[in-house]
Amino acid sequence: MSTRLPQLTVYMPIRNGTTRDRMPLAVHILGLSVFALGTSEFMLSGLLPPIAEDMDVTIPQAGLLISAFAIGMVVGAPLLAVATLRLPRRTTLITLLAVFGLGQVMGALAPNYPLLFASRVLSALACAGFWAVGAAVAVAMVPVTARARALALMIGGLSLANVLGVPAGAFLGEHLGWRSAFWAVAAASAVALAGVVTRIPALPRPAPGERPRLADEVRIYRDRQVWLSIVVVAFAAGGVFCAFSYFAPLLTEVAGLDDGWVPTVLALFGIGALAGTAIGGRFADAHLFGVLLGGLAGSTVVLVALALLGRYAAVAVVLSFLLGVTCFATAPALNARLFNVAAAAPTLAGATTTAAFNLGNTGGPWLGGTVIDAGFGYASTAWAGAALTATAIAVAGVSLRLHRRTPAASRVVSGPGAGSGVPGKTVRTDA
Repeated sequence: MSTRLPQLTVYMPIRNGTTRDRMPLAVHILGLSVFALGTSEFMLSGLLPPIAEDMDVTIPQAGLLISAFAIGMVVGAPLLAVATLRLPRRTTLITLLAVFGLGQVMGALAPNYPLLFASRVLSALACAGFWAVGAAVAVAMVPVTARARALALMIGGLSLANVLGVPAGAFLGEHLGWRSAFWAVAAASAVALAGVVTRIPALPRPAPGERPRLADEVRIYRDRQVWLSIVVVAFAAGGVFCAFSYFAPLLTEVAGLDDGWVPTVLALFGIGALAGTAIGGRFADAHLFGVLLGGLAGSTVVLVALALLGRYAAVAVVLSFLLGVTCFATAPALNARLFNVAAAAPTLAGATTTAAFNLGNTGGPWLGGTVIDAGFGYASTAWAGAALTATAIAVAGVSLRLHRRTPAASRVVSGPGAGSGVPGKTVRTDA
């Protein structure tokens, strides 16, 4: 049974043997929508101290709000992917974005920690569904040789969130209270919703014989490469967020920076993330494992350096920028790898990628809080993060070894846009 998505791709002609792919406007709109989602997901890294004080909890307990969002993403991605498998994609995206905005309003009005926690879970469920469906739509609209670049545009929304959204949230939190950051994200969500309503086309429903079936899509989980990819994504994300979730206290308590510097350093992390996303999106389609392993190795080195030298303010600032570069350079490759090995089930591939990232986003802050509570200090979060990214390198090495042992004929996907029903030539997808 086919699991094809609508055929909406616009392709540029082949020149000098290279396909020049024009990204559909819808992919850019999805990236802009992800800006609002990403701001909400990451902004708490700069708001933990005021939230902890206002809610009368410890900073590690406030850090669990980041884990709450991640847990909602882990549960929501596959759950909503299955629930919306046969629903119109545009309607699904609109509904989920509206629910996400309502979750931000709920957080802004939350009178206590439990309700704030619940608002994070609700927002995360909607965010997860949007990511899963949006990523599947983005991949379906481009050839297989441009998957990483299309996904990089969506990830670019996260990078932009780190450049603008997270520092702005920290600035608002410092000057107008942390609740103002939630109101700002709610407003950004409304703008994103308007963009989806007016710019995302009504996607044609597939014929009855071509509609995706859950029984067909879940078969991807029989592939050990899918599971290896899930583990790599989870440990890679966990390693970075183990340290990033506690950047605010690390910068102020360890590096000795004033509170006013936190938004600036978070903005530098975001600028690095933008640069890393551009680098990863540019090279991951052609050199997937090279980008993946290189980015993971870079993140590990930066985290070790942060653990050793984070007490020096200037060094901590530079390393914050470099961490943004290395972790986001890896992201397009991590996403594209899972879509490549799960090409027969694009919707569940998107959901699985989202869940895997947020398994790491859940475990990373938890591990960071654990080492802090154990008395090892805020710098220890970088050591713990480096251990996780080093593990991701090892697992990625196993995946690469199995990949090289697999006959080339079984490592190809009909493209462009395999899994989307778009006809085209057969190409290598994960070399």
